[in-house]
Amino acid sequence: RGNSEKILRVFVQHGANPNILVDAHPHIGTDRLPRVIENMRQTILQCGGEVHFQTRMTSLLIQGDTVRGIECADGETFLGPVILATGHSARDVYRWLSQNGVEIEAKGLAVGVRLEHPSELIDRIQYHNPQGRGKWLPAAEYNMVQQVQDRGVYSFCMCPGGFVVPAASGPEQIVVNGMSPSHRDGKWSNSGMVVQLKTEDITPDPDPLAMLRFQENLEHQCWIQGGRTQTAPAQRMTDFVSRRLSSNLPKSSYQPGLITSPLHFWMPEFITTRLREGFQTFGRTSRGFLTSEALMIGVETRTSAPVRIIRDASTLQHVRIQGLFPCGEGAGYAGGIVSAGIDGERCAEMVSEYLR
Repeated sequence: RGNSEKILRVFVQHGANPNILVDAHPHIGTDRLPRVIENMRQTILQCGGEVHFQTRMTSLLIQGDTVRGIECADGETFLGPVILATGHSARDVYRWLSQNGVEIEAKGLAVGVRLEHPSELIDRIQYHNPQGRGKWLPAAEYNMVQQVQDRGVYSFCMCPGGFVVPAASGPEQIVVNGMSPSHRDGKWSNSGMVVQLKTEDITPDPDPLAMLRFQENLEHQCWIQGGRTQTAPAQRMTDFVSRRLSSNLPKSSYQPGLITSPLHFWMPEFITTRLREGFQTFGRTSRGFLTSEALMIGVETRTSAPVRIIRDASTLQHVRIQGLFPCGEGAGYAGGIVSAGIDGERCAEMVSEYLR
């Protein structure tokens, strides 16, 4: 949907490794990305932009069918057209939009777990070599995809040589995610292992916040199962497939700690049954992948936004409110850094046209 190379060059100009311009799977690195973002911020400031920290938008200022600006928690207002690019976890914004008649709709997403293997095991499997990757090859990646009962089961955001991290954005939640440093030299490799969900899997009603509430309920249940702390419930992969509780757990990169838990029992059955069948298929196609050394950590729910803010395909403005430009992953029109960057550039061009 746009020039991905242009977006990658912007990252290189601000400090990312030039290898991302030629790699099949570009990777900046969790350790390098904060400095790249700082450099981007400096470019914005040098070009006359402003950045306001500790400033939370609480409402859009809408008059008739036009947005006039935003109001913040401290009462300050900023006037002008609005690019609404919140990211996929701004649930307070989604609720405000729904309560104030700004058209949004529920959107399908994918939900599952973080699956963690020893990186040496993944290297041996993927390189078909008992010695692993050796001295010169990079940490191995994998991409697993399978259709199970008319829904996709697949790996997501694979992090070779990475680590699993807590990613909750509110109280009484457990959400996990994965990251990889630029050298990808960690002891473990992980990926999201998720099941495709459509809105009709959750509710027959046209409730725009149905998927959001499903996310929240599952994250809260995971918090309860984890002992009401950020200790995450976990289970060995083979025990999950066999539907039995793990008597003990292998070591993990997840720093808050793990507690053994029957994920197969308390997670929704339409997710666990598909995960189980998908794992069995992946184990047959990649010998050694389905193993007791692999660890499932709950839950992975933030694969994408649970809503879509409806916009006009040609102007990128909201279907009803002029001057409002829903943008990126949080608006339901992107799925990752590069696609969000492409969508951001398109929105900026459309704002320029709107102001002219």
